[in-house]
Amino acid sequence: MRILIQGFVYAFRQLRKTPGFTVTVVLTLALGIGANAVVFSVLNALVLRPVNVPNAQNLYMVQRSQSPSQSFLDYIDLRDRNRTFDSMVTFNIMGPVGVDTGGNASTAWPYLASGNYFDALGIQPYLGRFFHAGDEHGKNSAPYVVLSYAYWHGHFHDDPGVVGRAVGINKHQFTIIGVAPQSFRGTELFFAPAMWIPMVEQPTVSGGDQLQSRGNHFAYVVGRLKPGVTPAQATEDLNGLAAWLSKTYPADNDGVKFSLARPGLIGDMLGGPARAFMGGLMMLTGLILLAACANLGSLFAARTADRAKETALRLALGSRPWLILRQMLTEAVLVSVAAGALGLAGGVVILHWLSAWQPIPDIPINVPVNPDAGTYIVALLLALASGLLFGIMPVRQVLRADPWQTIRTGAAIAGSMRRLSLRDVLLAVQIAICAVLVTSSLVAVRGLVRSLHSSFGFVPQNVMLVQTDLQMAGYTGDRMPQMQRRMLDTAAAIPGVTAVGYASSLALTIGGGDSFVYTDNTTDFRPTNQAADAQNYNISPGYLEAAGTRLLAGRDLALSDDSKAPNVALVNRAFAVKVFGSVQNAIGGHFKFWGGSRAEVVGVVEDGKYSSLTEDQQPAMFFSYQQQQSSGTWLLVRSQRDPQEISMALEQKLHGLDAGLPIVLRTWNEEMGSALFPARVASVALGVLGMLGAMLAVTGIFGMASYTVSKRLRELGIRMALGAHRRQVLRTALGRAFVLLSVGSVAGMGLGVLASKVLSFIVYQAAPNDPVVLGGVVLTMLGLGLVAAWIPAQRALAVNPMILMREE
Repeated sequence: MRILIQGFVYAFRQLRKTPGFTVTVVLTLALGIGANAVVFSVLNALVLRPVNVPNAQNLYMVQRSQSPSQSFLDYIDLRDRNRTFDSMVTFNIMGPVGVDTGGNASTAWPYLASGNYFDALGIQPYLGRFFHAGDEHGKNSAPYVVLSYAYWHGHFHDDPGVVGRAVGINKHQFTIIGVAPQSFRGTELFFAPAMWIPMVEQPTVSGGDQLQSRGNHFAYVVGRLKPGVTPAQATEDLNGLAAWLSKTYPADNDGVKFSLARPGLIGDMLGGPARAFMGGLMMLTGLILLAACANLGSLFAARTADRAKETALRLALGSRPWLILRQMLTEAVLVSVAAGALGLAGGVVILHWLSAWQPIPDIPINVPVNPDAGTYIVALLLALASGLLFGIMPVRQVLRADPWQTIRTGAAIAGSMRRLSLRDVLLAVQIAICAVLVTSSLVAVRGLVRSLHSSFGFVPQNVMLVQTDLQMAGYTGDRMPQMQRRMLDTAAAIPGVTAVGYASSLALTIGGGDSFVYTDNTTDFRPTNQAADAQNYNISPGYLEAAGTRLLAGRDLALSDDSKAPNVALVNRAFAVKVFGSVQNAIGGHFKFWGGSRAEVVGVVEDGKYSSLTEDQQPAMFFSYQQQQSSGTWLLVRSQRDPQEISMALEQKLHGLDAGLPIVLRTWNEEMGSALFPARVASVALGVLGMLGAMLAVTGIFGMASYTVSKRLRELGIRMALGAHRRQVLRTALGRAFVLLSVGSVAGMGLGVLASKVLSFIVYQAAPNDPVVLGGVVLTMLGLGLVAAWIPAQRALAVNPMILMREE
């Protein structure tokens, strides 16, 4: 132990003698370890760590033909007829509801959950009690609510007397019966509900009864496997039930298949892309660390060469090579542990910020990624492994050293500068890794820039949005379109407003829906007979102008398209081509939807993006809001006035209609943040990694060029004394570095193009083969090489042959 301590003390002294080298090594490695710690914590939170419930390893989400949602009636059959699950629950992430606690009304995002939800998951209440299956006695029979700990803390200030208190939810009275524990955030990792409401209260809270419609897939189903049952056995059992459902209810379940997925990210819908992206990001941060180790290995090899005489004297005086190697490894481990501590400290700060970050305003979406023991263990292991990895780089130099030759000539331990060395290989690898990172980051940034200027099928600029749900103020039935009409007229009367429209939901936001569409001669409405699966929206006359959506053929909806008139619809080009064969054939044609309802196509609009920016083109249909009623309300107000001015005017006028109606105002560009969120995260993450890779490439090339120049100063002086031109001197001094830069860049760019193809699933219009991207990579790598070689080049050109020869 005493010898070990002495070794660390000596290593500390040696490192203190070269503060520039030590600081460079520590900061370089800290960046790599910190980046890996942050990405691993996010990967752990989203992919590796299960939902925070007891025995979470036995929980699985039931997917319907790769879709995560089920109907409530199918859930009842699956729950009661399966033989492989101990329990099965259903829940739904509901949109905002109006909550009146006796003061000012506010909005909250709840879960609708089956009565057995908490019991099946094994959660115990923090305060009061939970609702149970025994509380349910049919529709609207359990007017209870369980608060989340965060909502109780924020809105009721930790008042234990809240249990038993009545609250209004969408103008209906509910009783608070309990508070969930602080650690429980529901069964989706990214969404933190404010409260849980029994599923049987869905007709009360939402206004329409979704519980009795087998074709309405609005809920998620999660089950706990019985002991000893494998996922494959459970899937076989569920597909046996699928055959029974298909035979018994062919109109809604024809050809249905079930599969299992891990809960937490809405099954494979978000889980698949999240796992792919985080896996790729973890690989890239691993490359950052590998590049850092290659950089540091090269620096340590150069440091060993600079200490050639010291090493030779120690060997000549009888020191054993392994003792010298042990001392070198001690220095490397000491540096790596310091770098690990620094990198982890910075990573913890970033992780705490990410845990509190709410990327989409007014929606409780965030992921707690606070570091746990796994993060600290990974950081420690990475630090130790990195230290050993770059610490063993000079082993060959020491073992092959000839102390007598070194002492006599003063030559470095390293061999000929003309032979391919370990430092050359490390630098080429490092440059290739940097090129991979730069290529990926430029692909992501280029895709994001394109997406911001792409055609979405609407023009979000200069549009203010007003969002509300009329259920929150107690509007039902025919009162809903009447109130929506009043809101439209009031907004249109504001000075400076050029167009106003209504939509039940917006494209590229949470809350859209799709429906099967059938040809007009279809009489058997089972899913396998569908002509298309189309996105559906309810809109008002004027919506197209307010949204900036082009009408390609036919007419717009009119006020005369009311509940007394035959159903009419606008469809997009993709719908017209898929169902009718062409845009011209669609005008005046009819189709059926929702179990046999019939509508006439009166207009065709341009295609757009509806669910995500990276989706394939989807069919879409737009109904008259007077014929298909919805409490969901989005007003689109187009104006050239300042957004703050128009927002204040809208809030004042609309509250004059109904002061109890909660509304949210924001620009459409701000609302687009949810659609652009994945692309922005990918672009920022890869941009940061690209900058880290560029920094490492600069330091690597600089170190290589500086080392080459310093070791060949005498040769360069002789060449200049013999009349060599400046260009020849530069080629001699820096030629090898630029050859390695070219080889590494070409290899890395090729690998980067292949790796960047996964980005097309995340970043809209990400094109790895884009000439701008490829050109940008070439210019970036060339620029990095020139910047890194500038100082060594100046030193090489400043060689004075007379001074060098005199010193020799």
